[in-house]
Amino acid sequence: MRRSDFHKLFKCPGPVVIPVIHVLDAAQAERNVRVAVAEGAAGVFLINHDFPYPQFLPIVRHVRARFPGLFLGVNFLAVTGLHAFPVLGALQAEGVPVDAYWADDACINEHEAANAQTQAGAIAQARAESGWTGLYLGGTCFKKQREVAPEHYATSARIATGFMDAVCTSGVATGHAADAGKIQTFRAAIGDAPLALASGITPDNALDYAADVDCFMVATGINPTGDFYNIAPQRLEHLLTITRNFGAQQ
Repeated sequence: MRRSDFHKLFKCPGPVVIPVIHVLDAAQAERNVRVAVAEGAAGVFLINHDFPYPQFLPIVRHVRARFPGLFLGVNFLAVTGLHAFPVLGALQAEGVPVDAYWADDACINEHEAANAQTQAGAIAQARAESGWTGLYLGGTCFKKQREVAPEHYATSARIATGFMDAVCTSGVATGHAADAGKIQTFRAAIGDAPLALASGITPDNALDYAADVDCFMVATGINPTGDFYNIAPQRLEHLLTITRNFGAQQ
């Protein structure tokens, strides 16, 4: 996928803002999705920080039933595509389409050649066999995963483009802004492929990344202070205004 294709998909010339909802239960997830939709967000990602992903699936079904036209992505915490894609394929066959999967770890190995990626290759095969047709955003040099030395960022990012629709990276932890040099390295390495950033984006720093990043996946930056689970409408509105104004200038 090219950057231009990614932006056309969302009809958004600037960075695509996708709120990430840390799910507690179906009612809390639905309430926050309604906030995101009301503010005009491009879609949402749901993530299961507090319980195993099998308990998460009824909530995914609930949200999809309430919002059949919503761009709905999920992250099964600490679950790679190897195990997630068969589940997503089964949901799709069941009539519960999930539009995107974000994996914390795409299992890119900077010490293996691009055509010899053992784990990433197995994930690609699982995706193909699953029948699932959504977008794959794969965590590369991502927070809380196997540490990758900065001198290998470019290699990892370049390899990643062959295994996913959008390369996804982060700062060192949830809520921590990514190092600007890391993002610039990723942008140069992946060329015209889409780049997603999944930590530390706020209305205050969004413009620092807007030229290089195609998708802002944001939670704490739009949550009330001290609240991990709910979207603050005013903060989301502020971030969306910033990204739309940036896009209008391009």
